[in-house]
Amino acid sequence: MAGSPDDDFEQLAPDAGAGRRPGVSRQGPSLKARAIGYLSRREHSRAELQRKLAPHTNPDDPAELTRVLDELEREKWQSNQRFAQSLVHRRASKKGAAVVVQELRRHGVADDDVAAIHDQLKATEYDRAKAVWQRKFGAPPADSKEYARQMRFLASRGFSPAILRQILGDLDDFLE
Repeated sequence: MAGSPDDDFEQLAPDAGAGRRPGVSRQGPSLKARAIGYLSRREHSRAELQRKLAPHTNPDDPAELTRVLDELEREKWQSNQRFAQSLVHRRASKKGAAVVVQELRRHGVADDDVAAIHDQLKATEYDRAKAVWQRKFGAPPADSKEYARQMRFLASRGFSPAILRQILGDLDDFLE
């Protein structure tokens, strides 16, 4: 993505490569330097790093990207498990299990890791949803309109309908 904070690397002028070996056309930092720059800002999944680094790959050596990513994993600079835990830490206090799991899958985290994290999140979903509700509202809804508003708010954060009913009670209480 052009103009993103992750692409703030110094670019060399097109003629700055004069004197290089013929056939080498890369400008700017190496793939490994770019990857380390991305990882220094926050954890990234392997798939995410691959997507970000692909435009900077040397077209004459497409396997270079795989070699760099393998090296980063070998040296423990990149870890999908660490990325998953980081994402859970950032998102779980505000979002439900469904949203966090969807984001993990979108970033290419392995299904086994996603299933384990989903089980952990489900075990604490009521407490997390209650804390989100308490911060936003703090008081039970006074009428059915307010009930619907609070339900929509929590549902938009990815909390399950069963959890919402536990926190807010049934709509029947507000229709009487």
